[in-house]
Amino acid sequence: MTSPIRTERHDNVLVIISDNPPVNALGQAVRQGLADGIEQALSDDGVEAVVIRCDGRTFFAGADITEFGKPPMGPSLPDALDKLEASNKPVVAAIHGTALGGGCEVALACHYRVAVPSAKIGLPEVKLGLIPGAAGTQRLPRLVGAEAALPLVAVGNPISAKKAKDIGLVDEIVGEDSLEADAIAFAKSRIGQPVPRASEGTANQDGVRNPDIFDEFRAKNGRKMRGFDAPNAAIEAVKAAGELSYVDGVKKERELFGKLMTGTQSKAMRHYFFAERAANKIDDVPADTPLIPIKKVGVIGAGTMGGGITMNFLSAGIPVTILEMQQDALDRGTGVMRKNYENTAKRGRMTMEQVEGAMGLLTPTLDYADLADCDLVIEAVYENMDVKKEVFAKLDEVVKQGAILASNTSYLNIDEIATATKRPGYVIGLHFFSPANVMKLLEVVRGEKTRDDVLATSMKLAKKIGKVAAVSGVCPGFIGNRMLSQRQQQANKLIMEGANYWDVDDVLLEFGFPMGPFQMGDLAGIDIGWHRDPSKVTTVREALCAVGRFGQKAGKGFYDYDESRNRTPSDEVKKIIADFAEKEGTPQREISKDEIRERLLYPMVNEGAKILDEKMAQRASDIDVVWINGYGWPLYTGGPMFWADTIGLDTVVAGLEKHDLEVSDYLRNKAKAGETFN
Repeated sequence: MTSPIRTERHDNVLVIISDNPPVNALGQAVRQGLADGIEQALSDDGVEAVVIRCDGRTFFAGADITEFGKPPMGPSLPDALDKLEASNKPVVAAIHGTALGGGCEVALACHYRVAVPSAKIGLPEVKLGLIPGAAGTQRLPRLVGAEAALPLVAVGNPISAKKAKDIGLVDEIVGEDSLEADAIAFAKSRIGQPVPRASEGTANQDGVRNPDIFDEFRAKNGRKMRGFDAPNAAIEAVKAAGELSYVDGVKKERELFGKLMTGTQSKAMRHYFFAERAANKIDDVPADTPLIPIKKVGVIGAGTMGGGITMNFLSAGIPVTILEMQQDALDRGTGVMRKNYENTAKRGRMTMEQVEGAMGLLTPTLDYADLADCDLVIEAVYENMDVKKEVFAKLDEVVKQGAILASNTSYLNIDEIATATKRPGYVIGLHFFSPANVMKLLEVVRGEKTRDDVLATSMKLAKKIGKVAAVSGVCPGFIGNRMLSQRQQQANKLIMEGANYWDVDDVLLEFGFPMGPFQMGDLAGIDIGWHRDPSKVTTVREALCAVGRFGQKAGKGFYDYDESRNRTPSDEVKKIIADFAEKEGTPQREISKDEIRERLLYPMVNEGAKILDEKMAQRASDIDVVWINGYGWPLYTGGPMFWADTIGLDTVVAGLEKHDLEVSDYLRNKAKAGETFN
């Protein structure tokens, strides 16, 4: 096998080149090639400097993830990089594309770094539940200081070449089209000078002089980091860079890295990394299925949902015609969109020019005929089958043949909606989550007659508008809401049997959800779908609505809220629930947090098993993708199905039986056979 690394001589400079597509991952052959290249340079008196660069679209973009979990093969990345840094001839990293993870660590081990303006540099290991493992947490702070190193190591977002130069991570920004020549010239200019080694840098003293840096960083990023192990390990490692010698700091990094690598969080986060990619693959749709060009989109409904959906397309540069029945509703909807964009601009995430550009792609209308030339039309109208069928019948008449007709229903049967048209093959469900311009998930619902090109186009389009898509079959509630209804059912039963509703919420918060079911009800509005008759009270929700407890917007729902929307349990609500339990003759008892957790989460896993058994989801990991992106299931547990694998399917079955809850045959058989979902 030919090595992915080759060398070229340019006068007295040896250029070491990696050609390991697609991203020059640092697999064993690449590591070996780097070590050999440095040896070659050191053993040749004619070579006075070294440049390391990559072919293809990027510098080294990180470790070879396919090697994770396999027995290591030498040389290890730390060994290869130590060799490189020990060179007494200047070594220059020439960076284009991205230098991420191990790629950034290669650059840190070089004596100098030059980059093209479009390059990005970062240490995103924390996003896989890890920290850098090739001395990145030790070289970086010594080079740029603890304060500048912390966000790179503990948050993991890459930075631009300009920002990297500002903090001292990059020495020079070079020509976008002359990287190699400029890097060679830079290397020649450093010949004969003592080489600066990042491991000997002293910039990390800022963290020693002002130890508050670490606590301030924790406080500022506390919400983002809640529940995750890796960011705290990253902070500890950066702190160690100021307190320990380089050699001991590297030992500390290895120890922290090893603990994370064998822990459940990193396994879960690596599972999710692959799950998100797998969700794009539809087993029975050929990869080369021709796509339908989507140059113009129609959206029906300018309310919260329709407006949010529209913004996704406008932000991606796709023109949208938005339809409403009344002018005032249309004006209100477009006004909200503009305001949302302007708020984004105020926060510095957009320019006013971009705001005008996005809004300039919007055509508001009251006439169905204006949707005729759209390539895709999405309805976001009232969740009622008759209303939706009426809309689709109308679309069938006016919209050109070959266009995709999509419903944003969260529950209703796509196959039945499709019967209102003469083109059921072009009908699909695109279930956006609220707020649709923010939430990442898109459930793509495949009808019985949905064509392959319609499905493939929808998946590709999801990526273009920045969504994470997963395919669901047609069943009530699809994947997400179908499982959610099981949790909600148990939550409602638990409070009738004597559990405090705030304990039910707190159990989910402790598990890692952003909010519990009753908090969520208050946020969304308890009066959604309420029949508006205060004298008709058959459920706790109706009783709350009857006394004006509509949720956060009213200052009271399940909880009472102060001006800052902080919640406190309400005596009035406690009494309403107690009265209902008494009326139903439900005996009250103390309910432990363990029981609450098991009864909320295990029935969801059971429902997920049924979804797999009925082939409503292609794979268990697709269910994990839905729940992590759409419902706030904590990423560090890998999603409901991976979490069930982690605690053991037999544990789930035993818990369901203990609480007298349904166990599907699919789950029972898997548990019996000692199998896992993933």
